Amino acid sequence: MIKLEQYRDTWLSEKMDEVIGFYPREFYCLDNFSSFKVKYDGYLYSSLEEAYQTIGFLESAPEIAEQIKNCNSAHEAQKIAVINKEKQRSDWDEVKVAIMEELLRLKIEQNPYVKKKLLETKDYLIVEDSPKDDFWGWGPNRDGVNQLGKLWMKLRDELREKNN
Repeated sequence: MIKLEQYRDTWLSEKMDEVIGFYPREFYCLDNFSSFKVKYDGYLYSSLEEAYQTIGFLESAPEIAEQIKNCNSAHEAQKIAVINKEKQRSDWDEVKVAIMEELLRLKIEQNPYVKKKLLETKDYLIVEDSPKDDFWGWGPNRDGVNQLGKLWMKLRDELREKNN
């Protein structure tokens, strides 16, 4: 077992074997807020988070999409999206996972370092160990869906399969 000094608290290293957490640490590049640019539909976003939040409004509220495109950070993009949630495209909950997967693929293709770091996770469980988000991450009680971690593991497996 590998012991990495990368946990937000000691609980992970004491209770879990072979977990790669990527909420700001060594594997922070896997986080949507990390500053790895993503080009989507002809526009270069400063982070995957900004691209993801923009897509939720492109058709339903283009003025909000523009506001997100012109914001200063991934955090600001998320705040704008949360404040305007009722203006998001009506099918957002049905399509958001597929959109996230598409954006993650672009992030890997466009950023060799991200691909390298993803492959370094080997067969470890990848967890978006956000203390807040229990859909994309595992949330405050560590019992969330971890959808983002699941997508990263799926893409990692596909990359390894393609390389063999």
